[in-house]
Amino acid sequence: MYTVAALIAFAANSVLGRMALKDSAIDASSFTAIRLVSGAVMLFVLYILFNMKSKKQNNTQLTKGGSWKAALMLFTYAITFSLAYVSLDTGTGALVLFGAVQLTMIIASIISGNKLHKTEWIGIIVSFSGLAYLIYPTVTTPSVFGFVLMGISGVAWGIYTLTGRGSITPLRDTTVNFSYTIPFVVILAFVMFPHIQISTEGIILAILSGAAASALGYTLWYIALAGLSATEAAVVQLSVPVIASIGGVIFLSESVTMRLIIACALVLGGIATVIIGRNKV
Repeated sequence: MYTVAALIAFAANSVLGRMALKDSAIDASSFTAIRLVSGAVMLFVLYILFNMKSKKQNNTQLTKGGSWKAALMLFTYAITFSLAYVSLDTGTGALVLFGAVQLTMIIASIISGNKLHKTEWIGIIVSFSGLAYLIYPTVTTPSVFGFVLMGISGVAWGIYTLTGRGSITPLRDTTVNFSYTIPFVVILAFVMFPHIQISTEGIILAILSGAAASALGYTLWYIALAGLSATEAAVVQLSVPVIASIGGVIFLSESVTMRLIIACALVLGGIATVIIGRNKV
């Protein structure tokens, strides 16, 4: 349940980002800054409320968590993601992003001594094929600048995810991670101030992305990681573009195509294969 909820939040985040950046409602730097600050505020409020409830029930205080490393990876992911989508179309961006996430987490898993079962490899290939098939009609030759930025974004998100796999207090850790990005946000705002482009619509979309999809979604993701292997955590994220497409059908009255049905079957089938393969190890 936590995994599904987190993936839905990721999909919502992707849609909000595309709406804000593709329509030029806000510049990439301002979107990132507002997203991270609003996320930090939301998490701080939630943490205070949760901590007050814990005290009332005489529970043990939450231990200190989070890290500057995770915060740096979170900031790097957020800013490069925003900058890359200015020069990449949705399909190409998704392919590069999730390809980089997959490679980062799988390589890290192998380096740490976790040998992948052949069934896991098959599942990974099938799921990635489903993603590629879904977004193929919108894939174009990417700009080198956008490709590199989105690749860096994927690597940073992969590292951020791996950092959170040992989280004992997800809400505390995510709150600290977001709060630690504030110094980076201040530097970003100072450097990019002459190029600021903000609209009311852009601010609202950035706040929704930060306070709802990011703050809540990333906390749920840290909770979910406790029950996922690194390989499982990597491959389930391939379902995000599929979930976003299904959301378009439900909320935007987009048509259900055979391509979407086939892609869903491939991605979900691949994820199931990875889980089955993991149980054989």
